[in-house]
Amino acid sequence: MSACCPVPSVQTRPFIGQKAARDSSGAQPDQQTVQALRNIAARLRINSIRATTAAGSGHPTSCCSVAEIMSVLFFHSMKYRPEEPRNPNNDRFVLSKGHAAPVLYAVWAEIGFLKESDLLNLRKVDSILEGHPVPKQQFVDVATGSLGQGLGAACGMAYTAKYFDQASYRVFCLLGDGEVSEGSVWEAMAFASFYQLHNLHHVEKYQRRCEAFGWQAVVVDGHSVEELCKVLSQPRHQPLAVIAKTIKGKGIQGVEDKMGWHGKPLPKEMAEGVIRDLQSRMVSCSKRMYPAPPSEDALPVSLRNIHMPCAPTYKLGDKVSVAVGCAARDRNVVFASTFATFFSRAYDQLRMAAISESTSTCAAPTAASPSGLCFIRTSRPENNIIYNCNEDFHIGQAKVVYKTNDDHVTVIGAGVTLHEALAAAENLKKEHINIRVIDPFTIKPLDSKTIIDNARATRGASSLWRTTTMKAVWARPCAPP
Repeated sequence: MSACCPVPSVQTRPFIGQKAARDSSGAQPDQQTVQALRNIAARLRINSIRATTAAGSGHPTSCCSVAEIMSVLFFHSMKYRPEEPRNPNNDRFVLSKGHAAPVLYAVWAEIGFLKESDLLNLRKVDSILEGHPVPKQQFVDVATGSLGQGLGAACGMAYTAKYFDQASYRVFCLLGDGEVSEGSVWEAMAFASFYQLHNLHHVEKYQRRCEAFGWQAVVVDGHSVEELCKVLSQPRHQPLAVIAKTIKGKGIQGVEDKMGWHGKPLPKEMAEGVIRDLQSRMVSCSKRMYPAPPSEDALPVSLRNIHMPCAPTYKLGDKVSVAVGCAARDRNVVFASTFATFFSRAYDQLRMAAISESTSTCAAPTAASPSGLCFIRTSRPENNIIYNCNEDFHIGQAKVVYKTNDDHVTVIGAGVTLHEALAAAENLKKEHINIRVIDPFTIKPLDSKTIIDNARATRGASSLWRTTTMKAVWARPCAPP
């Protein structure tokens, strides 16, 4: 079970830079269009098989099940500039079932952005074509592979399009039927319905459940080019779930709809035979399919030197995958906030956000400046404020917040333990024992120079942390370096 995209006639056909010429009949594609899309689907299967066989690993059956979907999506339904994969006006595509990455790479080879020979470098250490999509590839916005996360990111993109950019680009997300068991998928569906993200489309299964979550749900034959073209061309006013009935390994004789082939490349001789069979089924067709250009209504955005005269008021947001999607293509600086222990539930999403190089932050201009994921741990409201509003902070620079000329030891504390260290310093001072207290400010990168210099100036250093079992503060001493 899967989702959407295309392939032309038997000759090769890179068309980057060529003027778009596409079927405009929408719901009723003519026979030439249908055959051209079928041929594209066949070539996507062929190149997916070649790539995975050359790599000796991968998921060719997962790729082959979505060939028609990818063909129709990329060559009939989506609007984008293939020579500029990250053009802000382009329609977006998220491959949530990231293990089917070879078919996505095959699409971009079909388009002409990649060379077909590049596909044979799949999973090689010096190749950008990894086993799962990552943003080092210009045609990928968010990393996927940890199943169940793609739809949340797609929701963030669709939310950005509707509410921030107020632009007409759409977002397509392809899920496998297995990952739909993940709770994060249904959280994303509830989010999309609540915000009426009619510019979001995804392909999976379970019609009645999708409808219960406020989506328009349509069941189609996932291998019928005609049905896919029709459903994806219809106007809508709510999120669309295309439930595409597909066959795993479609087009691979002896493997199609058979158990035991998931994640297994075809042996070389078998692959050659399957490729010959797929080529023999292709029908000569003069029509060539090109993506239509997008509307130019997404205004340029600059995220440099962001300065606000006062702190804005934000709606509460704690949806990590949505934040990742909102940050895609550098359209927003995103803040997601919740209790620190709750973020542990989103560890999987945070890991993929880091791979996606999202700048998801939680409260400060200092954190919003660097590229990549940033986590800010704030203190409880009951804690005293240590710094005044004019304090200058720099990433990777620690602060010596308490010192005398006769300190016996350096104590390092962050967060709640910093407050405990300062309280201890005041109590020890009454007993004529002086300690130096350092706030590391950033844990990664850590200001090791400041820590070492102060440890040498005193008699050693101790780091403090709070245990969760004993509910106490402990100190770990270390000798001066």
